[in-house]
Amino acid sequence: MNTEINICWLRRDLRLKDNAALYHALKADHPVLLLFIFDKNILEDLNDKNDARVTFIYQTLQQINAEMQKNGSGLLIKYGTPEQVWSDVLNTYKVKGVYTNHDYEPYAIERDDTLAEFLRSESIPFYTYKDQVIFEQTEIVKADGKPYTVFTPYFRQWKNKLNDFYTKPYPVEKYIKNLVQIAPLPFPTLHELGFQASEQDFPSVSFEHKLAAYEERRDYPYDNATTHLGLHLRFGTVSIRDAASAAIAAKAEKWLSELAWRDFYMMILWHFPQITTQSFKPAYDNIRWHNDPEDFEAWKNGKTGYPIVDAGMNQLNQTGYMHNRVRMIVGSFLTKHLLIDWRWGEAYFAEKLLDYEMASNIGGWQWACGCGNDAAPYFRVFNPELQAKRFDPENKYIYQWAPEYKQQKNSPPIVDHAFARERILKVFKEALK
Repeated sequence: MNTEINICWLRRDLRLKDNAALYHALKADHPVLLLFIFDKNILEDLNDKNDARVTFIYQTLQQINAEMQKNGSGLLIKYGTPEQVWSDVLNTYKVKGVYTNHDYEPYAIERDDTLAEFLRSESIPFYTYKDQVIFEQTEIVKADGKPYTVFTPYFRQWKNKLNDFYTKPYPVEKYIKNLVQIAPLPFPTLHELGFQASEQDFPSVSFEHKLAAYEERRDYPYDNATTHLGLHLRFGTVSIRDAASAAIAAKAEKWLSELAWRDFYMMILWHFPQITTQSFKPAYDNIRWHNDPEDFEAWKNGKTGYPIVDAGMNQLNQTGYMHNRVRMIVGSFLTKHLLIDWRWGEAYFAEKLLDYEMASNIGGWQWACGCGNDAAPYFRVFNPELQAKRFDPENKYIYQWAPEYKQQKNSPPIVDHAFARERILKVFKEALK
């Protein structure tokens, strides 16, 4: 192709509407080609070749490609390491600029730094933009310029700063005619990528109708009163600005705060990247974990003998989703009842959750364990039976996902609650001296 072009690299922003990088690329001087890379470095780490997240990405890209073809363009799909792909792309196209949106995970930062250096050597500018959060990095900080590590004062400033400027959508549609006009490009099959199509159902992108009941019913897992928007925010099939605008319009304060928690955890990960492998509070890395493999298998497979824990794990294993309240319960149970390292649980969630998002997942696990910033204190040990009575009083959620309890064919409890509580307090106290 002899035409000079700009490339917009899609990653966690799989949409044409309200996309910061795409908007800026289309407004620049050259026609724009959209690129998506199935990153070999990421895909090779996936154990399940039927991984539903890959299917979700693939189906979304098909929809984007179809939309682009209506505009006489097409989506360039590549498979390989970013280094290999970009070398190939620059050999094929006359690239004058590369546009993309920020990503805050350690691997992504390293990948983008490497690409920036490579493009610089080729005299090609690399432009990146904020897109997946409302406020990022150092936009919400304390008076001394240091990051907040407690959510409440962070959210207060987050909310005070929020205005129409930060939720205004990027009008991509005004400039869509500036896409490269090109014949349909080859679109690999899932099989060619080394994956099989998953039969998993994915949640609807529609969420506004859930906001009215969210505040009152979000903690009751059987009610299905949460938005299930996590998957769409994770892969950018919904704009965070759209989500925040809907929350403001519906006066859904609690749901707005959940969006702020997401910003908060991404900011924490950016400032403290060591939390991917270490506790935010270093003393907690002195804990002498029990780490019994049989207990871990029982927890993973919903065989703990605690109904709400088993129901949650069954829901996760069968659907790739778990209700937020139940995530806290099973996280607390693994770390505090079974004395198993939070990193084991975090890794299992990373493998199973459709909406897995590193910053929020690590933040949630460290919160449940007590080792994170603004976390539940170590001596707060959820009683799974009391949690079930409070949030699933008629056992509807439990019987839906762990029907063996209704049939009284369940496993006996693998640990006594009173014993577990006494043990964890002793172990944690010893580590935190």
